[in-house]
Amino acid sequence: MPAETRGLRVTRAVAAGFDGHSAAALHPDLRVFTGDLVRPYGLPLREDLLAEGAGYDYGEMAAGLIEQALPGGEPADLLILVFSSPDVLPAAPSSLRLSRHCPGQPTAFAVCDQGSATAFAALKIAAAHHRTGGCRRAVIVLAEQSALHYRPAEPVELPAEHRAVVLVCEEAPGEGMRVRQQAEPDSAQALRSVLDEHRRLGPGAGLLLAADLASGDTPEGARAARPGQPFTGVWSLLADRLPGPGPLLVADHDRRLGRLSTLTLP
Repeated sequence: MPAETRGLRVTRAVAAGFDGHSAAALHPDLRVFTGDLVRPYGLPLREDLLAEGAGYDYGEMAAGLIEQALPGGEPADLLILVFSSPDVLPAAPSSLRLSRHCPGQPTAFAVCDQGSATAFAALKIAAAHHRTGGCRRAVIVLAEQSALHYRPAEPVELPAEHRAVVLVCEEAPGEGMRVRQQAEPDSAQALRSVLDEHRRLGPGAGLLLAADLASGDTPEGARAARPGQPFTGVWSLLADRLPGPGPLLVADHDRRLGRLSTLTLP
């Protein structure tokens, strides 16, 4: 008999917002690091934010959520920290700190600098790692904090609040999750592509859209993320949805980078 097909899929998720700031945001190393980072580009520091200690440490945000996501202490083989806006503790990689708080002390690293497509890239990495036979459970930590400690060269959308989402991906019988990413500079065409993909999933398939993709043309039953959380918004919707029946399509479009990303859960 042929071997049973087993795929990796997102089985549960938890999300939370955070008020205030971390003590790490007042550490003098943040000013030194940020100053060194932006000096070659002539970008001024936000002295007001540095003085008030604005911002949140991603490791501090995620540690408690990992405990909630793995209440039985189930061991993970892989942990990926994913972010777009910079962390306030640059000298100590939060992914490595989080691996010590995660059951199983998994292999850990961070993925960043791909806009909203970064989360989907991390899921692709987890699925590829599963295919090697070395990953039965992966933890994906998505985080964004609202303080940018320098003035960017061009306008960027910052989150309205500090927020984190933890996705748990587990091996299960049957087909695994599918991640698709493609270049698509046009927002209207990006939405049409998403709706075509959703129709191919058949009647009853769920659809979760990032705020930038939502419009009056979306089908009945689709849910759109609230504006103001460009990185974690649609994943907070997924946390509300899981566990729930599939199939389910999750879609995001990074207009600045012209990148369309979708996740299909069976």
